[in-house]
Amino acid sequence: MKNYIIPVFLMLVFFSCSGKKEETVPQAKKGFELSNTMLKSISLAKVEKQYIEDDYSFYGKISADKNSYIDVYPLVGGNVLSVNVELGDYVKKGEVLATIRSTELAEIQKDVSDAKTDLVIAQNNVRVAKEMYEGRLNTEKDVLEAKSQLQKARDQLQRASAVSTVYNVRKGNIYSVVAPISGYIVQKNINKDMQLRSDRSDNIFDVANTANVWAIMNVNESDIDKISLGMKAEVSTLSYPDKIFHGKIDKIFKIIDPQTNAMQARVVLDNANGLLIPESKATIKVTSSENNRALTVPSNAVIFDDNRSFVVIFKSRTDVKIKEIKILKQTGNTTYVSEGLSEGEQVITNNQLLIYRSLNS
Repeated sequence: MKNYIIPVFLMLVFFSCSGKKEETVPQAKKGFELSNTMLKSISLAKVEKQYIEDDYSFYGKISADKNSYIDVYPLVGGNVLSVNVELGDYVKKGEVLATIRSTELAEIQKDVSDAKTDLVIAQNNVRVAKEMYEGRLNTEKDVLEAKSQLQKARDQLQRASAVSTVYNVRKGNIYSVVAPISGYIVQKNINKDMQLRSDRSDNIFDVANTANVWAIMNVNESDIDKISLGMKAEVSTLSYPDKIFHGKIDKIFKIIDPQTNAMQARVVLDNANGLLIPESKATIKVTSSENNRALTVPSNAVIFDDNRSFVVIFKSRTDVKIKEIKILKQTGNTTYVSEGLSEGEQVITNNQLLIYRSLNS
């Protein structure tokens, strides 16, 4: 009897050792159920098929919109009586930025006054010429000449008034420098009691409307083929590292700076909240789409464990299971999956690690 027991035992050992052990993905335990608290705390996302995207990061800076950036020059020379704004102040269109006492304004005012006087004289001459013509004391030619002088007087007054308007002349010899647009003072080259020359060529203020700003990114020669017009862009700054500003590449400057070997591209950004400050450093991430599509899940839904990738699939509070996936690539917040999922399934994107551990324990 013992002779039969030993061979049978050896055969059992042989078959148990030669059998290959299969790797299994943990499944929900029988009777596993999410509590009400856990059910309320989880977030879900559908497995969707999307075009595969590539993203690239570039460094650059925030710049004021040059189409809404105006240099302010003094139209007259003189002594600066007051400066009402400082660098960084917000001003409204028409607001007085500075006042200048100028003798040049007296000449402009005199021109307007002389033009008004000449107009009155010309109007009177026309009236007299008409009366004399009716009394046959002069000719029609004299009336026409008087009317011609009247038109010249009107033209001269119009020109003098236009100059007065441009120079914003008021009574007296005080010239007011006003804001041409609403925006921020981004440059200031004037102080109280300065003496400004009438032939000064430098501006005294720069005003920039920053409702829209530009993100200017530097593109190395080796990366030029990776960008194109219309590409989606996400911009972040050191001031607000957790906030993303969205835009698109709307212009590529086809010039390479020989010093940096880089080309520049521009992204227009909405800055109604004023968070983007000109000249601040920025990181610009641009995205392009491929022709191929793949299943996607949010990157925060993926669990990495023992060099493998998993997601937690949710069907109901009593039907939760773990699936192993094969990752094709990751781009930002999106993970592209080549194996392991079906379109339309729901994955847990919040607190899924707690559920994963519970199912594995």
